[in-house]
Amino acid sequence: MRNRATQHLSKPKVRQSWSKWNLYNLKRFSVKNPMFRTHFQQKWDAKSIARGYHGEQVSEKQWARMFSPRIRSVMPMDPAKLAKDDGSALSAGRGQGVEPKPDPGKQARSSALEKLELEQLNRPFPYTQATFAPLERRLDVAVFRAMFASSTRQARQFVIHGAVTVNGKKMRYPGYLLNPGDLFQVEPDRVMFATGAPKDKYDRRAGRVAEKEAQKEAEKEAEKQAQEAEEAKEEGEAKEEDKQKVQSPRQTLQAMLSQAKNIMADSKSVLPAKRKQELRGFQKAVRRVLSRSDSSVLTDNLEAQFSELTLLLKAKKAEKSKKRNHRERQDTTPANSDTATDTKAASEADSETQPGDKLSEAFRQAAENPEQEVDTSELTDEEFQILRRALIQMRDNPIDHSKPYATPWRPRDFMGAFATIPRYLEVHPKACAAVYLRHPVVRPGLSEVPSPFSLSTGALAFHWYLRRR
Repeated sequence: MRNRATQHLSKPKVRQSWSKWNLYNLKRFSVKNPMFRTHFQQKWDAKSIARGYHGEQVSEKQWARMFSPRIRSVMPMDPAKLAKDDGSALSAGRGQGVEPKPDPGKQARSSALEKLELEQLNRPFPYTQATFAPLERRLDVAVFRAMFASSTRQARQFVIHGAVTVNGKKMRYPGYLLNPGDLFQVEPDRVMFATGAPKDKYDRRAGRVAEKEAQKEAEKEAEKQAQEAEEAKEEGEAKEEDKQKVQSPRQTLQAMLSQAKNIMADSKSVLPAKRKQELRGFQKAVRRVLSRSDSSVLTDNLEAQFSELTLLLKAKKAEKSKKRNHRERQDTTPANSDTATDTKAASEADSETQPGDKLSEAFRQAAENPEQEVDTSELTDEEFQILRRALIQMRDNPIDHSKPYATPWRPRDFMGAFATIPRYLEVHPKACAAVYLRHPVVRPGLSEVPSPFSLSTGALAFHWYLRRR
C-alpha cells in the first residue's frame, strides 16, 4: 500500500497492509447510502472495494478464472453421537410414530455446553465472506497472513527476491498456489525487518557513522598493506607466513570490502546486473561479520542498556528504604529513638542507593569475556536477577547498527490491530515457517477468510461475480 498517497483521498482505500494510514482508512470507511443507489451500483461498489483489499496484485481477468461459486463449508458434528448412531432409528421407519417424543424435563436438564453447541449450529453460514477464498492459496497472501510481512506487496517482494522457500526449495513466483501440507519459510532477517520498528534519525546516523569509520579503516589498512607489499617486493624479504601473522581476519575483511567498493565505483556502467548483485551481497555479508566482531562498540551499547537496569534497581531500593523508614517511625515512640532510627535509615538508604559497582563490574566482565564465568557470590538476589536479564538481552537482542531495523528489536507500531492468524495456517514464529494445513472453509457464524467488510458487502460482491446482473 502506498502509505501517504491514500490518506487524503475522498474515497478511502483499504489494503492488506499494517500501515497506520491503512488503519486510518479503515476507521473512516463507510458504505454509501443504498437508498440512493441502484442494485447494480451497489454490487459495483462492493466488488470494487472488496477487490481493492483481496488480491490487489491480481488482475481482474486472472481473478475471474479463479472464482468459483462453490464455497467450501463445514458442519461441526459431535463424534460421540456419530459413533452411537448405527442407523437403526432410520431403518425402523422415520415419521411413522417410532421416534420418541421429546421430553421437556430432559431438555431442561441439558448441560450448558450442549446449549452452546446448539446455538453455534443454529448460526447462519456466512458463505459470501469466503468469496475470495481461492486467493488465500497464493504464496504472497499466505506469507502476509502468517505475519511474516507487513503487507502483501512486501511479501511479494520477499518472494521475488528469493527469501521464501516452499518445501525446502526456493520459490520466486508470488502467484504459486499452495496445496494442503505445504511448508513455506521466510528468512528471519526479512521477518525481523518487516515486523520490527523502523530506525529513527539517530539510529540511521549511527549506522552511517559506523559504516564510514569502517570504510576509512579499511582504506587505511589497504594503503598500509599496499606499502608493505611494495617494500617487501623491493627488499625480497616478505614471506606469505609473515603476512598471515601480521594480518588479522578483521583487516582482511576490511580490505576485501574496500576492494569490492572500488570495483563498484570504477566500473559501475560496465558490470552486468548479476555481477553487481553478487558484489552487493558480498558487501552486506562482510558488514554483518564486521559488526558482530566489533566487541568494543557492542560493549559500549550494552553498557547503555545495563545502566537503565541499574537505575531501575536503585529506584526499587530507594522505595524500599523509604517504606522501612516510615515503618520504623511509626513503631518507635521516644524522640531520641526516632532521631536514631531516622539517622540509621538514612545511612542505610544512602548505602543502598549507591551505584552498584559490583554489579557493573560483573556485567563488564561478562560483556568482555562471554566464555569466562562471572563471580556472582557477592551479588544480592535482585542484582543477580538484573544481571541475568541483561545478559539474556545481550545474547538474544543486541544493538547492531548494520541492521535495517531498529535494534534492540521491538515490534512496530499499530501491529496489534492486525495481529490475526487464520485457522488454516499453523505458524512457528521462531523458525519463521508455516504450514498450509487446508483450504479455507466456512463454519456456522464464522468465515476463515479474514475480511474487514460486512456480510452485506461480501454478499453483493459475490452476486456480482455470479454474472447474474
